[in-house]
Amino acid sequence: MGTTGEEIEREKSPIRPTDDEARSLAKGLVRKARYGALASIEAGSGHPLSSRVAVATDTDGTPVILTSTLSGHTLAIRQTPSCSLLVGEPGKGDPLAHARISLFCKALQIERASEEHERVRSRYLKRHPKAELYADFGDFSFFRLEIIRASLNGGFGKAFELGNEDLLTSFEQPERWAAMEAGAVAHMNEDHLDAVKLYAEVLCKASVANWKLACIDPQGLDLVAGDRVERLWFAEELNDPDELRPTLVALAMQARNA
Repeated sequence: MGTTGEEIEREKSPIRPTDDEARSLAKGLVRKARYGALASIEAGSGHPLSSRVAVATDTDGTPVILTSTLSGHTLAIRQTPSCSLLVGEPGKGDPLAHARISLFCKALQIERASEEHERVRSRYLKRHPKAELYADFGDFSFFRLEIIRASLNGGFGKAFELGNEDLLTSFEQPERWAAMEAGAVAHMNEDHLDAVKLYAEVLCKASVANWKLACIDPQGLDLVAGDRVERLWFAEELNDPDELRPTLVALAMQARNA
């Protein structure tokens, strides 16, 4: 039987079928990002505007940025919310050989007096503690960059197109997760830094450093040491915040046994 035209076009396409490996790589790039390149439409001129911005994520994996009215990209995304965010840090050698992902987004400003603001502020400052000096200034605002779709380049010959369902964590009762997170992070950093150290250095195979727990979500933990970030994924997504404690205990035992 001959090859159909559709099959030939599929063979020629540089886009690979999205699989779990691609989803895991994409989620990791977003969750571990400390900064990224924000592309927006400059207010007035209509020209593309590219800016470096510090990045964190909300509990579901949505990127979050903190911007000042003095920045050109703030006026840009207020006037035209459609924007893109490129994340993925190059390593040694050819920078084009390293994975990166472009997120096609819609910027939504977060109301300062909302519960959402408190959650996002807490998570952002855990990743960027120096921002506490200015995060509450009146001319600064948090924006969620709501993901519409994404283009993943996992290295040469590894291109994927993803939807927001491939990148975001869908879960119920976000307010319960937010209430649990602050207390759990503080408890682990105050009383169980030995376990946090094991998570980073044994399970994530990171080098020795002053590791701390930064953020928790249903799929894993964000660990930080200064400018460094590691992501520890749970073996299975948690369905309820009450599942967190036994999961952390099991991970500590796994690391000690290793």
